[in-house]
Amino acid sequence: MTDRPALTDQGLPPNYFLKDDWEVTPRQVKAMLDHGENFVLLDCRREPEFEFVKIESAVLHVLQKVRDELPDLVEDYADQEVVVYCHHGMRSMQMTAIMRDAGVKNVWSMAGGIDLWALDIEPSMPRY
Repeated sequence: MTDRPALTDQGLPPNYFLKDDWEVTPRQVKAMLDHGENFVLLDCRREPEFEFVKIESAVLHVLQKVRDELPDLVEDYADQEVVVYCHHGMRSMQMTAIMRDAGVKNVWSMAGGIDLWALDIEPSMPRY
């Protein structure tokens, strides 16, 4: 018996409604990494969460600090593709909206966050 839930062909929970103009799936992000695509993987969780578990190559920009860091984020990422993730996908959607509103147009939230990543992509990764 396994504690891994059944996922759709996209690697999403069965009743998940993907907002494809705002989100990418963990499988899409994995493919981007595997193909060496040039993008920033941005983790918007708190520092203790990031220290506990993270996706390799991710950079941390805590959502709660984004207002103070926004000018730098826009300057650093305005012309780059950015994928934002958090624990389950709610904070990353907020961060995506904030960054888009500030002028970073090529930014998406990773559906399901690091929890779905751990379930579908890296099952050995600790979950919390």
